[in-house]
Order: sequence, then C-alpha cells, then structure tokens
Amino acid sequence: MSAADTDARAVLITGCSSGIGAHAARSLRDRGYRVFATARAAEDISRLKNDGFEALQLDLNDSASIRSAAHEVLHRTGGKLYGLFNNGAYGQPGAVEDLSRSALRAQLETNVLGWLELTNLVIPAMRRAGEGRIIQNSSVLGFAPLRLRGAYVTSKFAIEGMSDTLRQELHGSGVRVSIIQPGPIRSEFRANALKAFRQHIHRAHSPWARTYEAAEARMANAEADAPFTLGPEAVTRCVIHALEARRPKLRYRVTFPTHLFAFLKAILPARWMDAFLRLVSRGENR
Repeated sequence: MSAADTDARAVLITGCSSGIGAHAARSLRDRGYRVFATARAAEDISRLKNDGFEALQLDLNDSASIRSAAHEVLHRTGGKLYGLFNNGAYGQPGAVEDLSRSALRAQLETNVLGWLELTNLVIPAMRRAGEGRIIQNSSVLGFAPLRLRGAYVTSKFAIEGMSDTLRQELHGSGVRVSIIQPGPIRSEFRANALKAFRQHIHRAHSPWARTYEAAEARMANAEADAPFTLGPEAVTRCVIHALEARRPKLRYRVTFPTHLFAFLKAILPARWMDAFLRLVSRGENR
C-alpha cells in the first residue's frame, strides 16, 4: 500500500493518552491516515485536540461512551472505518488468591468486554465496505502467564481466544484480524498498575505480603525499565504492517522476551515451562 492509498482512510485508536496509543496515533496521522484518537479523561481529550487530532472521549467501562464514540466516528466518516486498533487497557497486579470478584470484573470490563462492544459496533461498517483491519494489542502474557498478574493474564488469554475466533468468523468478508504481542514497552502502564494494586489488593494477611513489597517498589520506580524494554515505536511498526500489508500477520511478536517465551513454549514440556516462568517471576521481584 502506497502513501496515497492511506490518504483519508479512517482509523480508530483507543488508549491514546500516552505510550503505545499516542505514538501510533501520531505516526499514522503522519502517514496520511485520518486518525480518531480516543481517551477516557477530559484533560487528555483536550490535549489531543490541541495536538490537532479528531479526539473523542471513550471510556471502555461505559457502554454509553463506547456507543457514542463509535456512532460519532461512523457519522463523520460516512459509515466508513478502515482500521480499529484496540489498545486501551490496564494491568491489575496481585496473586489470584488475593483477587476479589470485583477486581477481576473491573479488569475484564476494560480489557475484554469494552473491546468486544466497540469491535462489534464497527464490524458492520467494515463488512459493508468489504474491507477492514482489526488490530488487538495483546501481550506476551496472552500466552505465557507470570505469577502476580493473574487478572491481566486472564484478560489477555481471553483476547487471544476471542480474536482467533473472530478471525475465523470474518473469513471471506475482507476484514482481517491481527494480534500484537508486546513484551516490556515504555509507557505509563506501571504507574496505572500501581494504582490498581493499591486499590484492590489487601496485602496485610496475604501469603504474598513480602513479595508484594518488592513488586510495589518496582512498580513505583518509573525510571527503571525491565530488561529488553523497547519504545512504543516497536509496536507502531506492527500496527502499520497490519494495516497496510496485503496479507497481514495473524500475530506480531514484539521484544526479545516475547520471541523467547514463544520459542520455549513450543519446545518445552508444560512443567518445564512453568519452572522457567517461575524463575523469571522470582528474578524480577527481588
């Protein structure tokens, strides 16, 4: 696809307040796409508008907000939307045994159910056009679980399964579904995870209390990148390929850990893979 082909093609991106979503929005606009950048907070919407974006409020926890944003995008584009990049999400830290039903429900509302609702609102327009690209920003944790991340892992496993099923159901429609699996990427993800941790995890009587101390210190240290961390441009490159390639990949693996974990999962017995993942978790929370 040439630069001329991208001109005026509309793309809707969620989670554009910072990090991956913000970088993707800027890059796609520079390539000639008509970018609808969304965020939850009013101050982020204002900043995006000041940056020249068609910015809309979209709260993935609020069905009315999702419907309003989807309706507005389709109205402004005359019912045509070429791309949807589902990116807005957060991570709920904590051991599974310390998760409340409400904490897991909140994680799934944002990371899965909000994506489902938005995607289903734009699929009919893509079907009518006979083309479209749905790009799901999953994670290395969508296939390789690490301890103390059970809620987030659950949400990303769900996205993987939902996306694979959707891809089969859209076969022949002209609408393609791609999954991106980033490892560590520079963003405000850690700061948002810390807020969720303090809100939902009561560590005083947890068997994980001492481990939580190290994990909380790591989340609070905004300057300390995990090993092999890349910038958001690494994900944006995959988004561009998924939008423009004649045959986009089904999965895009980003960062060395994602490639390594995928390779090891393919060759190791499940018990050996568990042991490796436990070792990784212990090392990062020292």
